[in-house]
Amino acid sequence: MRAVTSLFDAARACLDASTPEAKVELTFAAAQAFARGELALPDDAPPPEPIRMPGRPAKPALVHPRELPKRGFGTPDGRAAFVHAIAHIEFNAIDLGWDAVYRFRGLPAQFYADWVGVANDEARHFSLLRNRLRELGYDYGDFDAHNGLWEMAEKTAHDGLARMALVPRVLEARGLDVTPGMIVKLRSLGDSATVAILETILREEVAHVAAGSHWYRWYCERAGIDPLPRFRELLAEYARAVLYGPFNFDARSAAGFDEEELRMLEAFAAR
Repeated sequence: MRAVTSLFDAARACLDASTPEAKVELTFAAAQAFARGELALPDDAPPPEPIRMPGRPAKPALVHPRELPKRGFGTPDGRAAFVHAIAHIEFNAIDLGWDAVYRFRGLPAQFYADWVGVANDEARHFSLLRNRLRELGYDYGDFDAHNGLWEMAEKTAHDGLARMALVPRVLEARGLDVTPGMIVKLRSLGDSATVAILETILREEVAHVAAGSHWYRWYCERAGIDPLPRFRELLAEYARAVLYGPFNFDARSAAGFDEEELRMLEAFAAR
C-alpha cells in the first residue's frame, strides 16, 4: 500500500473511514504525522472532490431532529441518550475538521494546522464520550441521531468564508451556550464522570470556535468585506432555524466574538 504523503489525501482517508474505530485511529495517526512534518501541502494536488456524505457506520440511524424523543437526565436511559447525542456531535465534528482541511486549498499553513488540531481534539472527545457511554451500558449507535452539522457543511462547501462563519461560529458555538447548564444539572445528579468530560470539551471548544472566528475574519479581510454585516447576511440566509439564545457571552467573547457581534446575535435570535 502506497504511503500517504499529502495532507489532502490523509484528510480524505479520514473522511472516508466508515467505522468509529477507523476514523479515530486514522485521525490520530494523520495528526501525528502532520506534526512530524510527514504530510505535505502540495501545490499540484488534484482539486477536492465534490462534497458527499463522509464514511459513517450503519448505526446510528439518522432522522429529522423532530423525530428524536425528549428524554430527561434523571433516568439511566435518558442519561445515556444525552451522552450519545454529544458523542454524535463530536463524531460529526471530526469530519467537519477534516473537510475544512481537504476542501479549502491555497490557504496559509496555519489554517491547516488549526483544523488538523481541531479534528484531533474532536476524535479524543468522541473517544471519551464513547467510553462513558459504554460505562453506562450502551454504545455509539444505540440511539437515533440527526445530520444537521453535516448538512451545514454541504451548504457551505463552495465558500470557505461561509464555512468559517457558520460551522464553528454558529453550530459548534451552540455548545458554548448550553454546556455550562448541562454541567450544573449533571453535577446535581452526582455524575462527576460525565461532568469532567464536558468540562474538558467546553474548555477546548472555546479554542475551536476562536479558530473559526480568526479564519472568518481572515477571509473577510482578504476579500475586502466588513465582517459584521456579512455575518448578519449569512445568518439570515443559512441559520434562521438553528440560531438560538440565550448566549454565553463570556465564552463567546473568549472565542473571538466582539461586542457588536454579540448584540447582533441577541437581536437576530429574538426575531
